[in-house]
Amino acid sequence: MQRQGLLIVISGPSGAGKGTICKALLQKNKDLKISVSCTTRSPREGEREGINYYFVSKEKFEDMIEKNEFLEYATVYGNYYGTPRKYVEEELKKGNDVILEIDIQGALMVKERYPEGVFIFILPPSMEELKNRIIKRGSETEDSLNTRFTAAFEEIKYMSKYDYAVVNDYVDEAVKKIECIIVAEKCKCNRMLRAGYFEQEG
Repeated sequence: MQRQGLLIVISGPSGAGKGTICKALLQKNKDLKISVSCTTRSPREGEREGINYYFVSKEKFEDMIEKNEFLEYATVYGNYYGTPRKYVEEELKKGNDVILEIDIQGALMVKERYPEGVFIFILPPSMEELKNRIIKRGSETEDSLNTRFTAAFEEIKYMSKYDYAVVNDYVDEAVKKIECIIVAEKCKCNRMLRAGYFEQEG
């Protein structure tokens, strides 16, 4: 029996450590798939095309919107971000679990279209630590730092829209919690019934 894969949506305020957690989660769980998003922003130091993001022009992105090629998309700090629809849908149909590491706008859009997904909100240990993490990136001006930090306060208000919240104090501990969430979700009665378990033949 082919079960539908689990769509795991991970998001939270900028600087909470979503990318670090997802990287560690994928290293430990080779059967997990991650959907690589498209963005119109410039690559940060060390980011690779097709690994971190697909870096595209604004014109290309808007063409993809017109063709309904995104599961979700949003504008964040003046740049487009979006999740290509085809890859996600194909992997879920194969029974593979797919992680989306996306912003809060995008996550809420996915929840409307795919309410059976698992929505996990990543929190920093404190707002001070969040600010320190953003500063350490070295990619922010003072104005953009203040913009991101102010936005983080607003973003945390959306935590109640998610199924779970995980504090990213220690990455290994955060990853263990997410692994436990995935196992628990697969054991939910409604998922097992939807997959056709225990149906009588004939």
